[in-house]
Amino acid sequence: MTAGTAYLLVDVAGTACALSREAVRELLPLPRLWRPPGAPAALAGFLNLAGAAVPALDLAALFGLAPASARDGLYRHLVLLRGEAPVALLVDRVDDLVRVDPAQVRPVPEGATLNGCVAEEIRLGERLVHGLSPARILLAEERGRLDAATREAQRRLAEWAA
Repeated sequence: MTAGTAYLLVDVAGTACALSREAVRELLPLPRLWRPPGAPAALAGFLNLAGAAVPALDLAALFGLAPASARDGLYRHLVLLRGEAPVALLVDRVDDLVRVDPAQVRPVPEGATLNGCVAEEIRLGERLVHGLSPARILLAEERGRLDAATREAQRRLAEWAA
């Protein structure tokens, strides 16, 4: 690969998005997820990752895009993010890993998107790709509720451990 920043390109209900390669821990095929009753639509569910309950956020639902039933689940993936509290992002498709020249990246003003979740505009030929900020995808209140739901899912998972 040439010089520049590496980005993972993903499709979210027909919208081209990108995540910095540094933010991504792993790509996972879509496993069976456990979804607690009454969970918000953006919480696709939890996966058991080596004994840890990891929340999976459906980016399309979170961003108010096409309903899940209208999308083909065959190519859906989870993008496991790096961080102390693991979170996975459910995307419709992982498209590519590309290196982008800094001249093709333009910062988006923080107030231009909800909570600054789109941090960059990335020009790839004729395409404009939304560079997502994983730390800003959720609002602080949403993050607090997700943390509480994750603790409850972990407690429930621990009850069934051998």
